[in-house]
Amino acid sequence: MGRRSRRLLVPEAGAAMQSLKANVMKQEGYAVDENKPDDVKYEVASELGIRMNRGGDNGSMTTEDAGHVGGKIGGAMIREMIRMAQEKLAKRQP
Repeated sequence: MGRRSRRLLVPEAGAAMQSLKANVMKQEGYAVDENKPDDVKYEVASELGIRMNRGGDNGSMTTEDAGHVGGKIGGAMIREMIRMAQEKLAKRQP
């Protein structure tokens, strides 16, 4: 099985997705560097007791651990996107 592609369907949305990640993770109580929102994964991993090497090789990290870290971040982002969509739909109601 091949590696998943991390390309966005709309490449122009990259900056907005990074901004969303930073805002959501701040709301979740994490210290987020606006210039490096991806670095929040190290704080999440530490909180979960999962060892990650900053800027190094994390090839020995288990799939399960990677899923825990990514799931915490992605789950929070999905919840926020759903909230935003519901709010937008509610505004359309007569």
